[in-house]
Amino acid sequence: MMGWVILAAIGFAVVGTALYLIGIYNGLVSLRHAVDQAWANIDVLLKQRHDELPKLVDTVKGYMAHEREVLQRVTDARSAYQRATTVEEKGAADAAVRGALTNLFAVAEGYPQLKADASFRQLQERISELEEAIADRREFFNHAVNAYNVRIEQIPDVFLARAMGLAPRTLFRVAEEDKADVQISFGSPSLTR
Repeated sequence: MMGWVILAAIGFAVVGTALYLIGIYNGLVSLRHAVDQAWANIDVLLKQRHDELPKLVDTVKGYMAHEREVLQRVTDARSAYQRATTVEEKGAADAAVRGALTNLFAVAEGYPQLKADASFRQLQERISELEEAIADRREFFNHAVNAYNVRIEQIPDVFLARAMGLAPRTLFRVAEEDKADVQISFGSPSLTR
């Protein structure tokens, strides 16, 4: 009789441990997918914004003939994003697009006819709406990444995370140059930061 009790206790301990490990595993998988989903949501919005850029450049070209460098930066940044394959590369390319758009919209302030153009205003509003949505999604992404990173470093999860090959993910950060004020100099061919 005593042997059955010990055997039952060992059985419960094994089953309990297995269920506990399954719970940890499922939690880690869920967090990994939450990070991937959060990035995918950002990526969709970034693509929408990048789809608007050629229309914006075409609209602006006629008014800003002397601002080729500003327009080229937008085009180059968009191309860099299209070539990017990793989250880090896309983040860097996105920062370049944000900087180029900031300069473009700042230079546009010196062109009253452009500011009055309905197509330009519509594109500017659309891009601004997308920027706000992207900022919201970045916040959610960083929250998901932080929860994931903390969890894969906590005991006992760290042991299973290592066995699963899970590595920390990078938070979406603003580049230092994006924090600087934009210096506008009308009468010169381009803006300086």
